[in-house]
Amino acid sequence: MIRRDFSERDIHMALDGELPADERAAYDAWLDANPEMKARSARFTADRTALQAAFAGVLDEAVPARLRKVVLGEAPVRAAAPRSRWWLAAAVLLVAAGGLGGYLAGVDGIGQEDPAEDRLAEQAIAAHVIYAAEKRHAVEVPASDKDHLQTWLSNRVGLKLVAPDLTANGFQLVGGRLLPAGESKAAMLLYEDGNGQRISLFVTTASTENAKGTYAATQDGPEAVYWLDKGYGCAVVGSLPRERLNEVARNAYTQLVNGLAS
Repeated sequence: MIRRDFSERDIHMALDGELPADERAAYDAWLDANPEMKARSARFTADRTALQAAFAGVLDEAVPARLRKVVLGEAPVRAAAPRSRWWLAAAVLLVAAGGLGGYLAGVDGIGQEDPAEDRLAEQAIAAHVIYAAEKRHAVEVPASDKDHLQTWLSNRVGLKLVAPDLTANGFQLVGGRLLPAGESKAAMLLYEDGNGQRISLFVTTASTENAKGTYAATQDGPEAVYWLDKGYGCAVVGSLPRERLNEVARNAYTQLVNGLAS
């Protein structure tokens, strides 16, 4: 097995099929040993799938010669003109050439979400995808040790965290775990209903914004309902019908805020 230090660059190489075959086993082991990078790989994969689905029709069309010359540097770039779908195709080509690690911005009304909002929702969804599917190792501390769970996560994340009681919504606490969140830390609380359906709460202090909304990395994947307030951010993630997820999220958020204020 090849042993070397891997980085985010290798994640892009793996997604583009450019990672040498003899390094694949070591790369997979590196991902398993680095949850943050594994979550980032899952997020990049979701981004790639979303881009391919959104722009499949445009990518199959030929790019006009005049735009191809601009991309290749064979013609001067003129002053901005009304954007058409050909401009979109050229932009997608540029993104494809540089790797599909993010979203397009400012293209015919397809605006980039605020980076802080994207980052919170993407981290929450990536963590949910990885851990909600686990049967034996989904959490680090089980719900049976709830008092310790709340104290431990509160101390590590840096805010007073109270695990919301979601029994009124049909969910019971499974437990929680500590996760990396960029340069900060995040608490993840996992819940399950009687049918085995799971949702998760992702809470971090890495926020200087005020925002709220919903976010889905892929059409068929889990969705995040998030809130950002100065000093903390929270996302509730699940694959529930939107109305039910919003109801659960409102209940969870109310209890989290009350816990912070107490």
